[in-house]
Amino acid sequence: MIESLQSSNPSASIPALSRRLGNIPITDGLPDREAILTQFLSFATEDLGLQLYPAQEEAILELLDWKHVVLATPTGSGKSLVAFAMCFQALAEGRVAYYTCPIKALVNEKFFDLCDAFGPTKVGLLTGDASVNSDAPIICCTAEILANRALRDSSFVADYVVMDEFHYYGDKERGAAWHIPLVCMRDTLFLMMSATLGDTSAIASALSEFTEREVASVVHGERPVPLSFSYRETAMHETIQELVDTAEAPVYLVSFTQRGAAEDAQALTSLSLSTKEARAEINAHLSGFRFDSPYGKDMSRFLRSGIGVHHAGLLPKYRLLVEKLAQKGLLKVICGTDSLGVGVNVPIRTVVLSALSKYDGEKTRLLSSREFHQIAGRAGRRGFDDHGNVVVQAPEHMVENKRLEAKLAKAPHLKNKLRRKSPPPGFVSWDKNVFDRLVHSQPEPLEPVLEISHGMLVHALQGGNLGIDGYKRVVEVIRRSHLLPKQKSRARVRAAQLLRSLVRAEIVDLVPRGDRPGKKMRVRSGLQQTFSLNQALSLFLVEALEIFDPQAEDYPLDVLTLVESVLEDPTPVLLRQKDKIKDELIARLKAEGVEYEERMAALEKVVHPRPKAEVIYEAFNAFAVHHPWVGTDNIKPKAVARELYELCYGFGDYVRHLGIARSEGVLLRYLSQSYKTLVQN
Repeated sequence: MIESLQSSNPSASIPALSRRLGNIPITDGLPDREAILTQFLSFATEDLGLQLYPAQEEAILELLDWKHVVLATPTGSGKSLVAFAMCFQALAEGRVAYYTCPIKALVNEKFFDLCDAFGPTKVGLLTGDASVNSDAPIICCTAEILANRALRDSSFVADYVVMDEFHYYGDKERGAAWHIPLVCMRDTLFLMMSATLGDTSAIASALSEFTEREVASVVHGERPVPLSFSYRETAMHETIQELVDTAEAPVYLVSFTQRGAAEDAQALTSLSLSTKEARAEINAHLSGFRFDSPYGKDMSRFLRSGIGVHHAGLLPKYRLLVEKLAQKGLLKVICGTDSLGVGVNVPIRTVVLSALSKYDGEKTRLLSSREFHQIAGRAGRRGFDDHGNVVVQAPEHMVENKRLEAKLAKAPHLKNKLRRKSPPPGFVSWDKNVFDRLVHSQPEPLEPVLEISHGMLVHALQGGNLGIDGYKRVVEVIRRSHLLPKQKSRARVRAAQLLRSLVRAEIVDLVPRGDRPGKKMRVRSGLQQTFSLNQALSLFLVEALEIFDPQAEDYPLDVLTLVESVLEDPTPVLLRQKDKIKDELIARLKAEGVEYEERMAALEKVVHPRPKAEVIYEAFNAFAVHHPWVGTDNIKPKAVARELYELCYGFGDYVRHLGIARSEGVLLRYLSQSYKTLVQN
């Protein structure tokens, strides 16, 4: 328990740090900084029985000198303890600290850890879904919450900010949330932490210039728990069984698709992974747990075999159950995607990567150095292991061909009967040379991301206090940003286009400035407090409502269809919808005696349900003519929430109807997005 704080997870048994605040003398209205350091070091040594690593001491000293800190140390090196020192410093000085994380699960985990260390009255939680003690001096929140507050309110104060998993600064989808605070919050002290940062000199230079404060880089490459790397050309089940038999479990088997993770779990049930005693203990822990969703039966079977499954396609309660059982050391293998690499505290001795390439939404490519090391870093946790293993599997077809070659060497007469296995279509291969390059490479430099959106403009315009127009604030953010000059120019053009579209849609009004000449912009009064434009095409949704007659019988369902058209596709659900239509069509055509070629031609035309598609496409084309910012964004008509409603299905019934038990979490998340968009837009 105690060692877990040193490795980044303060435990529930840790004494409250807040009791030491009374031991810090105040001189000239300020707490003695040496006393702050002394009290925190005493907490570490006396209460935790720990000696700080040199990198931890260096980072804490730099923070006490009121310098920004970039903390780039390996997983398990105690970065969270430095973050706790920053929060302790904030409380001692009577200041406010924000602790930001990329995912809500990690925010919740840090919230409870901070409550244990400082007491629940001093810690608050903000995730968008929940708000607890929001006036507390320490706030745990997602990166987006902090970015929106910084953008919306120029008087917003957060004296200290911890940015955990700071490598998200370069994330294409979400990087703006890590970027915006660095160019909005001039008086804030930042602690930016990650195990895979790469060269951050450009970020440090820009931050130092903006805040007129030094940035200290604390970089240390030695892991407290050393890692060993190996490349295996054995079949997956042989690799896993060997690791379990040689006490190298728990194993995290990484696949880059949810389907692959489920199939891995199913394949491993034939192995002997858990003892009879271990299975009995698992059964005891599962007593009373409700596996009441369509995928529950499979989850129960996997877990009782000592196998967990963990990915975003699962219901949250199953992911939490897997994490809890893993923390108790009851699972030998967890099959999942790389989502577990985002800081969730699960003890893993060995990480096995089933591939070194993945589909990134646009194309299949090899892993970047950062991605590889982020996943590999999950192996070997201080307090649980004295070493960690990272195992990479050779491509499956290469493993099979090697087996065939060995067989031919013993039986040459089989040469004409054994066929070499080919890689699947579109496969991006790797070999030991790729593996070696990734092992010895450093994470790539972080590239700044600042995607201007309607949501960003609305947030800024809803604030814009102290006489500063919200739009001017956005322009100023672009000017201060870390983008290249050409990127800044494009961002300004896009911001202007988006603003004009908001004015045309009557979401933004131009109002007189009073005694001053000209007009200023503000979000129209009367909109709901939660009004937001979080989807890329939310503005189209608002404008397109007029294409449907409010008096029509199907108006509510047509509005729901319009909402669904601006949401990202829940691909596994749409594929099963399409498959069901094909099954019904082929059965009908066969019964009608239609020839095979005609049946195949008819199947080629099948798409998932898209009610009102022609009307929606026509409206979108007209919208795009007057809104050049649309660019490559496109409308995506579909009917998932609508079909569930029209078929009068409950959640579980609809999952069974489509046969999407493995992806029921995808459906749940999509339905939640549909509801949230209805409420906010």
